[in-house]
Amino acid sequence: MDIAGSIALVTGANRGIGRHFAAQLLERGAKKVYATARRPELVDLPGAQVLRLDITDPASVRAAAEAAQDVTLLVNNAGIATGTNLVTGDLDGIRREMDTHFYGTLHMVRAFAPILAAGGGGAIINVLSALSWFSHDGANAYAAAKAAEWSLTNGVRLELAGQGTLVTGLHLGAADTDLMADYDGDKIDPAEVVRAGLDGVERGAFEVLADEWSAHIKASLADDPSRFYTQAHPAA
Repeated sequence: MDIAGSIALVTGANRGIGRHFAAQLLERGAKKVYATARRPELVDLPGAQVLRLDITDPASVRAAAEAAQDVTLLVNNAGIATGTNLVTGDLDGIRREMDTHFYGTLHMVRAFAPILAAGGGGAIINVLSALSWFSHDGANAYAAAKAAEWSLTNGVRLELAGQGTLVTGLHLGAADTDLMADYDGDKIDPAEVVRAGLDGVERGAFEVLADEWSAHIKASLADDPSRFYTQAHPAA
């Protein structure tokens, strides 16, 4: 689909990758951009139409869908990182990860699929992660939730193909955002992530790997997992 002339809705648009999505959509000629956040007063983006939206609240999702009946491009970006493990971690934190990344994304897709169909099909971008494909001690709840969201992305792509909706999964490693402020490794510029994602939608890509780390992890899935995990975690 063409970004120019599209009508987009971006979740988690108050900062980080979401704000870059909303800004670049406007720069690339989107007709309208709904910039959404749980706290809409934090959205600072001239030219965007601001909406309150909590993707973990079905009533909030329904209200956003009622207010944005003209959307042709849905960007599911909103996310959290609780730093929770699975065996000893707080169950509420694990549920928050799943409620946000899996169920929150699913709420959005279910609410906006009929709107996209009415507009001719349109497209959905789900912002995923290299952690969709591997686990890391200290972030295992996040990895499990992102793996579930990756599977969701592949599933709804099949279900929405008949109405002409493109579903693109955007994977990245660490981006230089507030969410990754405590991470000491290499980080990709979030603007590059967004450019890769929007370019991918315009060429009809099912999946976009925004950085070398994501490409490396995806390629490792064809190998014996012991090789990857003994390199990444020698004690494994």
